[in-house]
Amino acid sequence: MLKHILTSAVFAGIAAGVFAAIINLWAVIPMVMEGELYESGARVHFASDGSPQSDAGSPSVLEEPSRHILPAAFSVVTFTGYAFLMIAGMALAERYGRSLSLRQGLIWGLCGFITFQLAPAMGMPPQLPATPGPEVGARQLWWLMTVVCTGAALGLIAFGRNAITALGAMALLFVPHIYGAPRLDTYFGFAAPELAAHFAGASLAATALTWTALGGACAWFWLKLQRD
Repeated sequence: MLKHILTSAVFAGIAAGVFAAIINLWAVIPMVMEGELYESGARVHFASDGSPQSDAGSPSVLEEPSRHILPAAFSVVTFTGYAFLMIAGMALAERYGRSLSLRQGLIWGLCGFITFQLAPAMGMPPQLPATPGPEVGARQLWWLMTVVCTGAALGLIAFGRNAITALGAMALLFVPHIYGAPRLDTYFGFAAPELAAHFAGASLAATALTWTALGGACAWFWLKLQRD
């Protein structure tokens, strides 16, 4: 059992990590590189003459290909860890009589996206470079609380058997947002707000696709290794 979990997690994590690296390189990293121009001062949006305009466009990702190797490797490592957690959950669900299919694996992936990305983004959307944010420690604590509450709530929704568990799940979903994410006292920044909004949307879309792919890969490898 443990061997199957580890093997499936490694294969699924590598597949999802490579997929994440590719989709981020295409859809997200160009905006990160453009944000870095504002962060370094090479490009200015709110000029001293009061103009709110600036040129649009990012450097080519091919200009410094070596800088993308480490983020790609980090994606593989990160999603391998997520795959281990997901497959362990799938194995536990099977042990208690829940069947698993590729379709259900995709749903597991979407639940992972909601837990680790979408729910925290309601209070702390993805931030572009040159976009100030609250103190890092406070953000990390709130993110962890949101992940734990959302994951527990989705577990109660999926495996609960009565109205009490459903009510408990609803309460857990709302707890971190009622408490509130840490926020700045004032709004300020250097990058174009249109770019920041585009970055947040593209980041969430990319992670949604990656988590869905991860759930499908976890289910496929888990079922295949069981048959073999």
